[in-house]
Amino acid sequence: MQFTATQIAHLLQGIVEGDPNASVSKLSKIEEGGEGSLSFLANPAYTQYVYGTTASVVIIGKDFELTAPVKTTLVRVADAQGAFAKVLEMYNTIKLDKKGIAPQAVISDGATYGTDCYIGALAFIGENVKLGNNVKIYPQAYIGDNVTIGDDTTVFANVTIYSDCVVGKRCIIHSGTVIGSDGFRFATGPDGGAKIPQIGNVVIEDDVEIGANCAIDRATLGSTILRRGVKFDNLIHIAHNVEVGENTYYAAGGVVAGSTKIGKNCMFSGQVGIIGHLKIADGTIIAAQSGISKDTKAGEAYMGSPAFEVQKYRKSYIHFRNLEKLVERVNALEKAAKPQYTSSLGSLISSIA
Repeated sequence: MQFTATQIAHLLQGIVEGDPNASVSKLSKIEEGGEGSLSFLANPAYTQYVYGTTASVVIIGKDFELTAPVKTTLVRVADAQGAFAKVLEMYNTIKLDKKGIAPQAVISDGATYGTDCYIGALAFIGENVKLGNNVKIYPQAYIGDNVTIGDDTTVFANVTIYSDCVVGKRCIIHSGTVIGSDGFRFATGPDGGAKIPQIGNVVIEDDVEIGANCAIDRATLGSTILRRGVKFDNLIHIAHNVEVGENTYYAAGGVVAGSTKIGKNCMFSGQVGIIGHLKIADGTIIAAQSGISKDTKAGEAYMGSPAFEVQKYRKSYIHFRNLEKLVERVNALEKAAKPQYTSSLGSLISSIA
């Protein structure tokens, strides 16, 4: 892929300063830019690099004032960071724009797929699978029987989607993730645990992204559900019959136990654990490594394990950090008061005698 400064300016509605024919074929950070690369300057902390960079083209804000000459060609835009993000999106779209069915792919009888699909080598597509238009199934992915995947969804290599699951449009599922594995349910008794069959499925709505090596368990009955716009980082486990509300973000290492219902627009930091059968209200924010053991209130932030409201946690944590000093003070007070208590006790015994 090769573009000129003029083409980039046209795409971003910008203005070229320098050589309009300057050509780029790769992207780079401004401090690492080389000939043939496109970079950007948005953070003032990196201003120094614009004067020495050897990147062929740099996207820069329209109001940025130069204090010295530059060697590079500039493309001035209203929002440098937003413009570069648009370039990244275009680059990624072109890079991942694969089409066609590899001869080594296995597609079972009754499976159907729409136009412009890609199915990579050694991918397996089960019976009665329905793939929409422009769906991309990368090599060695497994799509079980009766799965439905909507238009423009990408399933990267080594993803496993068990039977009967539903994936919406414009979703991204990264490598190593398992959708629809059995929920962890056993009927315990004196002779050990008997496995409870998990006959539900997983439903993933539109515009969901799931990171690498996540596990989304199927429901015992009904569905485990990820609502529209949910974004998961890597290494997240969602147990059976959980529901995650719209536009909720979950950073890496999170665990949600069975049947918990999470509201919309929540934000969970890394390694947050949530026990089962809770109701997490809309807009809940949870700090990293917190353990949630009770229902939350809408719009509240929580911290700690077990977690409670973040303001109360911070006040309590101040006391915790001063605990050693408090113990020393109590010990000193007890030591000072001990002779007095001993003298009073001796007088009491003498009067009784």
